[in-house]
Amino acid sequence: MGIRRRLCGAVAVLALVATGCSGGSDDASPEPTATASRPAAVAQVCDHPEAGPATAPEGAVAVDPAVVGDLAAKTKASPAHTVFWLQPGTHSLDSDRYAQVVPKEGDTYLGAPGAVLDGHKANQYAFGGSATDVTVRYLTVQNFVAPQNEGVVNHDSADGWVVEHSVIRNNAGAALMAGARQKVRGNCLRDNGQYGLNAYKGGAPLSDLLVEGNEITGNNTDQWERRQPGCGCTGGAKFWAVNRADVTGNWVHDNRGVGLWADTNDNDFRIEGNVLESNDGAALIYETSYNAVIRGNTIRRNNWVDGRRAADRGDTFPYATVYLSESGGEPRVPARTAKVEIDHNVLEDNWSGITLWENADRFCNSPANTSSGDCTKLVKSTADCAQPAIAGGQLLADCRWRTQHVDIHDNRFSLNTDVVGCTTACGRMGVLANYGTYPDWSPYKGDTVADAITGKQDNHWHQNTYTGPWTFVAHDASRTLDFGQWQGAPYQQDAGSTFQSAPPKAGG
Repeated sequence: MGIRRRLCGAVAVLALVATGCSGGSDDASPEPTATASRPAAVAQVCDHPEAGPATAPEGAVAVDPAVVGDLAAKTKASPAHTVFWLQPGTHSLDSDRYAQVVPKEGDTYLGAPGAVLDGHKANQYAFGGSATDVTVRYLTVQNFVAPQNEGVVNHDSADGWVVEHSVIRNNAGAALMAGARQKVRGNCLRDNGQYGLNAYKGGAPLSDLLVEGNEITGNNTDQWERRQPGCGCTGGAKFWAVNRADVTGNWVHDNRGVGLWADTNDNDFRIEGNVLESNDGAALIYETSYNAVIRGNTIRRNNWVDGRRAADRGDTFPYATVYLSESGGEPRVPARTAKVEIDHNVLEDNWSGITLWENADRFCNSPANTSSGDCTKLVKSTADCAQPAIAGGQLLADCRWRTQHVDIHDNRFSLNTDVVGCTTACGRMGVLANYGTYPDWSPYKGDTVADAITGKQDNHWHQNTYTGPWTFVAHDASRTLDFGQWQGAPYQQDAGSTFQSAPPKAGG
């Protein structure tokens, strides 16, 4: 059943991370004390957003909240590279649902303390258009009604935008879209209908994205996964075909679904120093993507809702809090690393741990590929992945996204079933695939992919620390192993790791 968590009260803009501020019960969770590194500070900005200038900067155009549509009108009338200062108060656009601010290149929008741009549940978009290098700072943007998969700020995914120290809340759709070279820093992205951030550019390249020091919380208020089961269209933040992204120092919590989700041909991510906690689904999904470093994150109390729901319906799949689905290292795709490295993270009281997965039936040109029309970054045309060519040579390997070259080390996995409120199915690691059956022309039938992901694709756990009743799933969902079997032949996982089966005491 669904469980909502209690959060602490007001906290500083930058507060020490592991303070026990949120959890699944009334008892504060202890600060992790493992040797695994963790971030020293995390963004906690929603209760204390940074204030903008109280007076208009020299040369800025002042915008009057008493004049409906003043911001859009003055933007239209001013040259490029204008600075606009929004006076304190609630600013409104014209009542037409398509009314929006369309910046020119290099425009800057600064909110005074108390400046709010309100869509009044009538306007779809706040800022749109194709102008590059626009800046939005110190502004609250609320009550816009963007359609599904669209966003309120930078609606058209223009490049080079900087969005900083703003509160974007209570909107439908996504709070914020992203373009190339976008910087998203120090914002509160809160209680939006679908996403806090939707990094998607409609088939155009999207590279060099920075998401740093934001609080991303309470998103997916419209419960899109329940309205459209299996849509894969929710989360605190979603990334599509992004090349090079740094996601650092964010507090991603209490989202009604996945915390961070990279989906379909993302590459070269560094996900470091974040706190991911109390999200209903997985803390992190890295799906059909390449080359990432996931390091130094504190990951706790995630997946309690979605994991429990799966267990209650008798699903034996090891739904995890960090889920790699058809994703791995690939040296032929240029990046800062040639593997997926998951290291020096603290995972505490989540519903299960890390699962590495491949769907044997999901590959380029297969009807089972839920990323319809997309192919791997190694094949020029989806149509190339067809019989007879797919059955041999390089296409046999390159037509599927492979979970390979994954290095999981120096993490701490701690589970107290009393805290999570479970007895079975909530303390699992997994490396597995399904038995290939579909379509009838598939060259990956049978145990071909399960054998590969388990023993032939350079996937390794080692030098980790386990506390609690952990079990391990290998090859397929029917094979559950204890720690000794997991370390022994033929799996030979977790060399140099330690395992303590007794869980820590609650609150200590």
